[in-house]
Amino acid sequence: MDKQVNESELEPKEEIQELVRRSREAQKQIENYTQEQVDELIRAMVWCVARPGVAEEIAQFTVDETQLGNYEGKFLKIQRKTRATLMDIIDEKSVGILEEDKEREIVKIAKPMGVIGALAPSTNPEATPVIKAIHAVKGRNSIIVAPHPRAKLTNKKICDLMRAAIESCGAPADLVIGIEIPSLELTNELMAQCDRVLATGGGAMVNAAYSSGTPALGVGVGNAVITVDETADLDDAADKIKISKTLDLAASCSADNSVILVEKIYEDMLSKLEERGGYLTNSEEKEKLRKTIWDEEGHLNTAIVAQPAEKIAEMAGLDIPENTEFIIVPEDGWGPENLFSGEKLSVVMALYKANDIDHAIELTNNIQSYQGQGHSCGIYSNSDENIMKLANITKTSRVMVNQPQAASNSGNLWNGMRQTFSLGCGSWGGNGTNNNISWRDLINETWVSKPLSQTKELISDEELFGDVMNKIS
Repeated sequence: MDKQVNESELEPKEEIQELVRRSREAQKQIENYTQEQVDELIRAMVWCVARPGVAEEIAQFTVDETQLGNYEGKFLKIQRKTRATLMDIIDEKSVGILEEDKEREIVKIAKPMGVIGALAPSTNPEATPVIKAIHAVKGRNSIIVAPHPRAKLTNKKICDLMRAAIESCGAPADLVIGIEIPSLELTNELMAQCDRVLATGGGAMVNAAYSSGTPALGVGVGNAVITVDETADLDDAADKIKISKTLDLAASCSADNSVILVEKIYEDMLSKLEERGGYLTNSEEKEKLRKTIWDEEGHLNTAIVAQPAEKIAEMAGLDIPENTEFIIVPEDGWGPENLFSGEKLSVVMALYKANDIDHAIELTNNIQSYQGQGHSCGIYSNSDENIMKLANITKTSRVMVNQPQAASNSGNLWNGMRQTFSLGCGSWGGNGTNNNISWRDLINETWVSKPLSQTKELISDEELFGDVMNKIS
């Protein structure tokens, strides 16, 4: 803490001005760092939180503070996901000349943006600050992290560890600053005063980021829809759907919110899901769940978010077997009159029956027209034709094939997706990018253009316009 200014006594605008001042001063000190210096910093930032003993402590601390998710999921994120993200970017060039296009005589030079204002959600507060921070610093930026109030102590713990690691490398600790007593006013001020907003959180906060007047990278609503067709390996699909649905108790917006089974394998696949801890509700139980998960106006009850199946069942007055790990709700509609078709952030899954792959695609588009358009969908299939048909017709940025959705669409060791926790959803989700957002989205690029060795000449109208010339009088 800067001893010259007592930030707790300042108004929100002045408090953020002081944090941004400190952050900007720190960023100026590394804007001319070499690639080796930058990469040393991000190695230190990950090691300090992911090393043996500390990762375990953070995982338990996060569960204790937030009461969301479980230890196993938090540990995987802080110990494994941070390592995988570092590995994904450590060998990439982010300083100096990034690309040289000899044919076009173009050179692209990387430049930092400055101060990144980052929002961290309560559902992923353990790894999100780390992953966003190393992407920011990889681009020679500084970062200020605004946590959800429910995870403010976790955020402080992680940011303090990264600050100490940065100082041990001879750089200013203020490259990473966490807001210690978060509020909506402070978060809004941060978004207004920083140089780039990196928003992960609820829809209202992402919308606020886009309305802040600062260039923003936000993410759309999740609500992943997963199809299993008649060519799939059903045991493999059932195993992976369970993994995805129960990872960190479905804290991720990428957990399987709806699963579509084609008719030919519906009964077999449902049995396999039940064998793996799924509980199929009847119509009476479905109505009790609906009244528990949403209020009369359709707002999600936050008390059910990332909670064990037995707790949700108890809240709803359901009697479920002891080994139940996720709850399956039959559904056939979508939209606000069919709330189970939306994002649930819980171990509750909507189940649909489709006639065939075309019907499954139609259902996917209908479900995601209500929530989740542009984010993610998945398919378990051994038919390239079905896979590509779904990919071509759905309005989605990511299609995970034969992979657990929640563990895969943000990158994992078994695929080539960019490692991140910020998933752009394109124009479908009201976002400016489809990317798995990384350091490359957090830099400016200067394009240096030299004259071509030989000036291009326009080709003839016949070559350029072809048959169009005869069609337009």
